[in-house]
Amino acid sequence: MTQSALPIQIDDPVNARILSISEDKVQGYLRDPLGEIAKVSGVDLPTVIERLGAMLEAGTIRRIRQTLMATNLAPGALVAWRVPPDKLNSAFEYMFKQDPFSGHVVLRSTDKDTPGSQYKLWTTLKVPVGYAMDKHCAFLCSQTGAESYTLLPAKKLFALGVGHVRRRDLEPGARTDEPGRAIDVSVVELNDQEWRVLIALKRDLTPDELGPDLWGGRAAEAGVPLDEFHQVAESLNKRRVIGRFSTFLEHVKKLKDGTTVTKYNALFHWAVPPGREMDAGMEVGRHHVMTHAYWREAGAEFNHVNIMGVAHGTDKDKVLAHKAAMDVHLEEAGIPVNYTSVFWGGRSEIKPSEISPDAYRDWCVSSGLDPQAMCD
Repeated sequence: MTQSALPIQIDDPVNARILSISEDKVQGYLRDPLGEIAKVSGVDLPTVIERLGAMLEAGTIRRIRQTLMATNLAPGALVAWRVPPDKLNSAFEYMFKQDPFSGHVVLRSTDKDTPGSQYKLWTTLKVPVGYAMDKHCAFLCSQTGAESYTLLPAKKLFALGVGHVRRRDLEPGARTDEPGRAIDVSVVELNDQEWRVLIALKRDLTPDELGPDLWGGRAAEAGVPLDEFHQVAESLNKRRVIGRFSTFLEHVKKLKDGTTVTKYNALFHWAVPPGREMDAGMEVGRHHVMTHAYWREAGAEFNHVNIMGVAHGTDKDKVLAHKAAMDVHLEEAGIPVNYTSVFWGGRSEIKPSEISPDAYRDWCVSSGLDPQAMCD
């Protein structure tokens, strides 16, 4: 069967089995991640390769790549931007197309006026070690007309995954038996060889690269023998620099078959008393619906929100039911919630944030900036 004749729908039974594993169940660096997907999904390796290639070419899968724990490679933050309405779309375009260090770019709204609801544009930002996020954001303001911004760096991570296919049929309140784990945020220093391997490793894979010898070409790109490439990558994995091997689906854009993977993208906010952030984060993070959960200090403009999380779904009422179940769970766990709100995602574009110091220096020069002037 030619790739053009292969099923590309996410609800095709074989594709669903593959995606339920490939989205976020292959953790760390593996020498043969496609073989691992085949083993765990129960789908033979040639079929896994064919189906992933077909879905990637069709755009059902947005990208396939080895992810990194970017929070351990470059200082980062969620950034809320206050932008005049007439400049909102152009600011969105600039962040998406002109700033390689902005990753997720999302327009968000609330069902009613709430603290912080005037911040309509939200991005994730990574700035390599030695450079200043505030200076970077000030430059972006000058280019986009943004009036102000709020940096929301993560103090702890409690959930980090995707898994849209396996989350589609979750019941509100579904969670692990034990509290979630807290993941520290700390930057790891790398040598030149480690950066070369990392840069080669993280780039999106093309359909032609999908096969049993997944990393041979990337090792050659990094200028090291394949076995040495594996050893460096495995060392980085032990240092918690490597994330997961993942297939990323489109969130809300229509696929070729007219369907969408998800329709609603909700950013939940909770304000819990100081000293209860770890407890609340671990309780929220144990809910299966959460793709991301963080401790972030938002300050007075956002009514002192300090726990944030993201959930996706195809039905708004069900997403809210998940939120309500988490609210009840926090109450049952004895964690007071002083304030809570929901920011709904609208237009969105997602790309990996660049994290290379060399890339940052090149970007500064191409943008007419003195790299030294952008340092901490």
